[in-house]
Amino acid sequence: MTRERKRVGIFGWGVVAPRSPNIQRFEENLATKGSWLEPFDGFGPNNFLVGSPAFDFGEYKGWIDERFEPRKFAQLDAKMGGMVKYAIGAYIQSLEQNPGIERTLQELGDQTHIYVGTGLGDLAVTAEIARTYDRAQRRWNRFWTREENNSSVAEYLAASPDERQEIRRSTGAPQDPAELDPEDLDYEPVRDRWLDFWAARSDKLAAYLAELKEIESEGLAGDIDTEKGHLIKRKMVARRKLNKRYGCPEEPWNAVEANLLWNIPNIPAAQISMLGKITGTTLAPIAACSGFGTALMLADNAIQLGQAKACVVGMTDPAPHQLTVAAFYRARVIAQDGQVSKPFTGLRGTHVSGGACIWIVGDADYFRDLGMRPLGLEIVGVANNSDADHIITPSREGPRAVIDQALERAEVTPDEVATWDMHATATPGDWTELQNTLSVFPGTTCLTARKGSFGHGMSVCGGWELTAQHLGFAKGHLHPIDLGEEEIHPQMRPHSSSLIVADVTELEGKVAGKLNMGVGGVNACVISRLWEE
Repeated sequence: MTRERKRVGIFGWGVVAPRSPNIQRFEENLATKGSWLEPFDGFGPNNFLVGSPAFDFGEYKGWIDERFEPRKFAQLDAKMGGMVKYAIGAYIQSLEQNPGIERTLQELGDQTHIYVGTGLGDLAVTAEIARTYDRAQRRWNRFWTREENNSSVAEYLAASPDERQEIRRSTGAPQDPAELDPEDLDYEPVRDRWLDFWAARSDKLAAYLAELKEIESEGLAGDIDTEKGHLIKRKMVARRKLNKRYGCPEEPWNAVEANLLWNIPNIPAAQISMLGKITGTTLAPIAACSGFGTALMLADNAIQLGQAKACVVGMTDPAPHQLTVAAFYRARVIAQDGQVSKPFTGLRGTHVSGGACIWIVGDADYFRDLGMRPLGLEIVGVANNSDADHIITPSREGPRAVIDQALERAEVTPDEVATWDMHATATPGDWTELQNTLSVFPGTTCLTARKGSFGHGMSVCGGWELTAQHLGFAKGHLHPIDLGEEEIHPQMRPHSSSLIVADVTELEGKVAGKLNMGVGGVNACVISRLWEE
């Protein structure tokens, strides 16, 4: 017996994107031509363009202050990185379109799920903490390898060159950095290995650690609730006295901020849970560039199975960072000539962007009975699969299969699809994707690709692109794309009639589709339809 499909609608959405601190500005920017990208300042002078999110967390202070103690906003602002803050901001925006939806999500209890993930995690937070740790570890090792703190080092330095060589041979010591020119590229890693090796043989460090062990070995003997604070304070004071007595720097394990834990991939979803007082299933799906479609598939499945009435779905990525830009560059998928690289043109590569997109999706009949109105289009089919082939180059078979699966679930034929949004990253893969798309859909289907406008959010790109599609098509048109026909690659120009370019395009038909292809060969496809009512 076939279960009748429940209708799924969007009842709230919020966006943080380049030049777009909210959903309203996002829609306004879609109506204009031009790129939202800007020069990247992370390396100093360079030729990269990126999509830096327009965002001010302070704009959400009032909302947070109304619901929590006064210190809550300050705690979030201090402990959360951009990845988490963007998600919080987009979630708060998503509560604005249907009054009462915040309470509804709470009252549904375990019937409200949260599927909000990320692509790369907050590399900016991780990188800063890693730099702080690295400096602390080097200071620590240098201190314990001083002659006065390390009798083994003192013995080595007092030895003749031949004796030193024998000491290194017998102890298994690494190369002595004194043998290298400090300007040599290998000098720093050789020096670090040297300090690591000899610090571990410091007799004074061994004595220090023995005393520290005594301090840390004290456990709770009395009442747990009343004693735990006193115990923490006693240990802290004792450690400070110990360090002062030895004259040693801060321990490397004490130099790492706990913020590293507060910004791991599940925290955006967890913070939405805590701020929204939502108690249902909360997790972070991770599927790279297909992340948003994957989260939407989980939500659709939960609603169809009766496990949820509502789901908060979305993705969030940190602002462009040196590590992100450099990794994309070394993967040979990013443009580096100071010019906007648009899909279907020179195929020079994409541009890294950051931000968030959050939707509240739910059982349409349930929410309509509460007097709430759906936004955008109805979600009628979502599918996800894997190429099981190459880590970054999409196959032909995987994307084609996921398109077929989504169409089948939506009970839609290819000729019904009025518009299709492509993943298109301005790399040579655009040609393969275009051939795949044209093999499925008739020439009358209008094709869009928007990464030339707002760049490529590692996981959030699908959310931005779907939101852009819904905002326009729900009003009977497609927003323009800054792409002139003369810019299209010669091999693709024969198909230019299918590509939406620089003008607003009025559109007939009822069905829209969207494909994303993620690093690792993960594909997600979403089919949407105009509401008939």
